[in-house]
Amino acid sequence: MNNSIDSLWHHYSETRFLLTQSLSCQFSFAIISAHNPLGTLLTPCQNRLLDRQLQSEIEKLHRPYRALVGAAADLTHMEKSWAVFIDRELAVELGRRFNQNAIYYVEQGRLSLLPCIAARDELKLGSFTERVKLVTELPELNC
Repeated sequence: MNNSIDSLWHHYSETRFLLTQSLSCQFSFAIISAHNPLGTLLTPCQNRLLDRQLQSEIEKLHRPYRALVGAAADLTHMEKSWAVFIDRELAVELGRRFNQNAIYYVEQGRLSLLPCIAARDELKLGSFTERVKLVTELPELNC
């Protein structure tokens, strides 16, 4: 197995989520980012452009969504993301369109890491709410 993908998968499995309001786990939803496609670190301006494209695609779905930030546990790495109330299959397809190795999916309050492009198996990560930190505003990640 590729050490780079192993390392990314490990980092993905430790992600925390910054939200300005809690999300109800009564409904299933995906957490999708367009930042850093295929694990390649881009500039903030490049990531912001991809984020706007993703938001535009999400709006076309006519489903509820909310901005959040996926972050390393120590907050040294953060990516703007979207919680989108769509099914798993559509979520994975959207992740693929934006060249994401994986997306997150929450069902009945349980968080899973779903591969999009990375050749990995789904990884069950436990309680979503245990990985959430409520903040008064999301960190500014724009250029």
